[in-house]
Amino acid sequence: MPRSTSPRAVGFVAMVAATAFALAACAPEPEPQTSPSPSATTEPVAYSGPLVFVGDELGLLLPTSEELAQVIPGATDVSMPTDTLAQASDGGGPQPASAICAAFITEQSLWSVGARTISWKVSDDADARTGFLHALAFADEAQAQARMDQLLDAAEQCTTFDYNGAAAFDGAVADPADDVRAFAGTVTVSEIEGGGKMFHAFASVGNVLVNLWNPLAGETAPDADAVATLLRDRAEQARTSLIDELTANPPLSEEVPVVDAAAPWSEWAITRDGVGPILIGDSIDVALSAVPGAQIVDPEYDGGPWKVVSASGSASLSLSTQVQDGKTVAAITVGSDRTLDGAPQDGAALPSRGDVRIGDTVAQAVAAFPGGTSIRVASSGDYSYETATRDGRLFRFRTDRGVAEADAVIVGITIEDATVRPTLDFG
Repeated sequence: MPRSTSPRAVGFVAMVAATAFALAACAPEPEPQTSPSPSATTEPVAYSGPLVFVGDELGLLLPTSEELAQVIPGATDVSMPTDTLAQASDGGGPQPASAICAAFITEQSLWSVGARTISWKVSDDADARTGFLHALAFADEAQAQARMDQLLDAAEQCTTFDYNGAAAFDGAVADPADDVRAFAGTVTVSEIEGGGKMFHAFASVGNVLVNLWNPLAGETAPDADAVATLLRDRAEQARTSLIDELTANPPLSEEVPVVDAAAPWSEWAITRDGVGPILIGDSIDVALSAVPGAQIVDPEYDGGPWKVVSASGSASLSLSTQVQDGKTVAAITVGSDRTLDGAPQDGAALPSRGDVRIGDTVAQAVAAFPGGTSIRVASSGDYSYETATRDGRLFRFRTDRGVAEADAVIVGITIEDATVRPTLDFG
């Protein structure tokens, strides 16, 4: 049966409708609305600061195994990239004439602050030597470019030279592109120095020097022009990638906590600025006066570090000055800066880098500050894990054994302004 609508309900509806109509008639006419225009997309400003590669960004400079195999005859078993750097650093051997030719013989990783490495076997080398390629970060662009200037000078001046006998360099320089430079060639040395030939290639971009070394057997050598071009093109691609990354994610500065010089040393922080109230870049007099109640021990030799001992005698810091003036603080070490200096100090009484202290395992430092380089120096027996910032500050976690070994312990932590390191002098 259909529903009926009562007169009372119909009247109520009519009244509501009439009221609504009257209100609408009295309301002001709405202003015309314009549809919102699409919001304009603001392009980020392209990064134009210093071109400084840090940490795993160095991997951008490494060619692929396929690319290497195409330009290095006999290269096999190309390794995965590694963050481990082995150094000899013994400085031995005769000096060539002219002196600039030592640039070819020098261990290029000296004074670097980070590295990524690939290596390979050389199938036709009777001595089963391995070739390698290092992407080496220096503290700033000036240091890397100065090293490349020296190497290019050597390439020009050392076509023949004396290295305890007749020696020579024969190579090719790639056309530069976007501040990227590269060259490659073969160095031949006399029988007195072991004889034989070695293939070298170098490229530079920003704060990075790429160093390729390959042993040669017989008369077959890589095409110098092809290798130089490969390294140049890879460096140019890395430059573009880094600029894109820094444009999208501009670099940030580390926040430095407020320092209370009177607080216990264990409450001080190791930061890019220094250790507690002791600041990198201060004069040694100002730095030494910043620690109330401490005992000051003068350097044991010219150019040696100053030692600051806490009032209780339970903790010590070492302050090193710039080589250039001997007066400005360049590095501060908490604990020991040598692997073999005996038992570590009590980390509970010393400043810390974040939550990482002396006595902690180096694995804790790697987890807290990833992207560093593990270093072994054969001549001194020193081991360390090192991380660098874009402004050239280097943090060194000195360990009691190889970084990769289980339970390797931190015996010292150093903060250094690596931008003031001296340039290698070839006379």
